Amino acid sequence: MRRLLAITTSLLTLAGAAVAGPLEPILLPPPAAPGPAVLPYVKVPAGKVALTHARVIDGTGGPASEDQTIVLDGGKIVSVGQGSVPVGAQVLDLKGYTVMPGLVGMHDHQYYIARPNLDAAMHSEPPLVVPQMPFSSPRLYLANGVTTLRTTGSVEPYTDLNVKRQIDLGALPGPHMDVTGPYLEGPNSPFIQMHQLKDADDARRTVAYWAEQGVTSFKAYMNITRAELGAAIVEAHKRGLKVTGHLCAVTYPEAAALGIDNLEHGFWVNTQLDPGKQPDLCPSTTGGPTLLAMDPASPAAEALIKDLVARHVAITSTLPVFEQSVPGHAPLWPKAMAVLSPEARTDYLYARNRTNTVPRERMAGAFTSLKNDMGLERKFVAAGGLLMAGPDPTGNGGVIPGFGDLREVELLVEAGFTPTEAVKIATLNGAVYLGLDSRIGTVAAGKDADLVIVKGDPTRAITDIENVEIVFKDGVGYDSAALLRSVAGRYGQY
Repeated sequence: MRRLLAITTSLLTLAGAAVAGPLEPILLPPPAAPGPAVLPYVKVPAGKVALTHARVIDGTGGPASEDQTIVLDGGKIVSVGQGSVPVGAQVLDLKGYTVMPGLVGMHDHQYYIARPNLDAAMHSEPPLVVPQMPFSSPRLYLANGVTTLRTTGSVEPYTDLNVKRQIDLGALPGPHMDVTGPYLEGPNSPFIQMHQLKDADDARRTVAYWAEQGVTSFKAYMNITRAELGAAIVEAHKRGLKVTGHLCAVTYPEAAALGIDNLEHGFWVNTQLDPGKQPDLCPSTTGGPTLLAMDPASPAAEALIKDLVARHVAITSTLPVFEQSVPGHAPLWPKAMAVLSPEARTDYLYARNRTNTVPRERMAGAFTSLKNDMGLERKFVAAGGLLMAGPDPTGNGGVIPGFGDLREVELLVEAGFTPTEAVKIATLNGAVYLGLDSRIGTVAAGKDADLVIVKGDPTRAITDIENVEIVFKDGVGYDSAALLRSVAGRYGQY
């Protein structure tokens, strides 16, 4: 116990110091041996391991390589190629399988939004409540190949920080975590658990306090003002931390001019063309008219993308959460449905049925919005922008931790990216943004042994990416099926 307390104290001290130096040792600390709560999910213990006859999608966006041997040792990738198997190595014959880098989920919450007394007509009672999922979420992410994630907004930041520390100690299974601070939100928030900023100085103090507690990024939310956002960005940047935003009151061009690092949800929540948009106020339209008007070939789109790229603002694609508004678009995935609590499953089916029974002609805007966003994301990448990936699992049971990350890759392919380009967006690009690309994001000698093994060939059928069997994190191979069994019927509960 004394040793565990000493290690915990050391990690707390390190986390507090993260704001003054590089984030790499905080986000990717030295591997810890799996503890008693983690060992039941270990399929391949750490050590010398040879993955033979594998197809490799290396995360660079280039073509896959066939019949490769990947040697792992000491939590690192020792070699990739067609070399020999080292003496004494545990050998996994992966003929018919594909190896990819561990996914880097850049919009991966640890909670589930609950709507009290929701009925089939989608009526519920206030307030919205946001229960934390510290048991099921980390396991779901890891089971589906997410080895590093950013929480991208927290309602229980102390919980997220403590979960991260327990994972880093080997006491809980889960991915590496970039813990985002509490939402930087202004007045009139619908979420009763969010602090509502009073002014710019409150924003500055909030960032300073949570940076000292060890969070490693921040997220601005819908009702923040320009003054508050600007103060938060300045304070975060002083501490070497980045700020992203799901915005509304502040438009994309305004946020870019203030120095924001990242914008969430592709181009869905930009309000610059919404009719009657007032400064520092979130319109009830929340960006819908802007996206409908912003055809990817339009001058407005050209100007916005040019501005974002010039200012080095990254974009996070979260296509799975928005496909839920398009009738008949989201698949009903039995493997994913099995992890939902009975209440969460019922709520999701209520929402799904309501969307799918609306006459198609009344939903034309939803189809156009999805098409425009996909086209804008392609155009942003073609212009040199950094596009990253995350599903935004919140209160819609169609978007579930881990499963949603895989679905995001499939939707990027639907958007027009090749399978290997989509994998790059979901792996290397997130690593680049986090400053971790020397350690993770590609399958290459010298990198951390964070890998996903799927049955099949996603370059031919992107849905094969769903067939996750083993996930390596720091050279330890985790059993995807065992992790999923441990949370069956639990997501939405705890």
